[in-house]
Amino acid sequence: MDLVFDMTRTATPLGEIAVRLVFAVVCGAVLGIDRELRDRPAGLRTHMLVALAASVFTVITFELYAEAQKLDSGGSITADPIRIIEAVTAGVAFLAAGTIIHGRGSVTGITTGASIWLAGATGTACGGGYYTIALLVLLLAVPILYLVGRLQWRIKGKEK
Repeated sequence: MDLVFDMTRTATPLGEIAVRLVFAVVCGAVLGIDRELRDRPAGLRTHMLVALAASVFTVITFELYAEAQKLDSGGSITADPIRIIEAVTAGVAFLAAGTIIHGRGSVTGITTGASIWLAGATGTACGGGYYTIALLVLLLAVPILYLVGRLQWRIKGKEK
């Protein structure tokens, strides 16, 4: 029984971790639905998975940091949790860059790449328990993705 307890022991209550992960998935869905409706290569599932992965890495970062602090009574262990978040940022940026296509004098996929990057950032906020920041991001991003996109379409349609 001790083995099972050790496997589930976390500094953050498991219920809180579950809320963080679910909130990240919901945020990823909100960001990804626009890309899905526009039939882009990286749509709903991609955004949800990116947000979830970023959230998991952030939760694990906090857990590892808490564990290191607990084990280090003499101050000999140094830990920099920001490094894991930097690695997540780089990984998400790599994924986002893969959606950008340059060819025949045009570039496509930039908005999809940016929304994937934002899904990673939002997932990181959720993983850290910063729900207000994640909601503010959605309040800003949703109008940009939906309303500004339609405005651009109208402007471009009138220019032709």
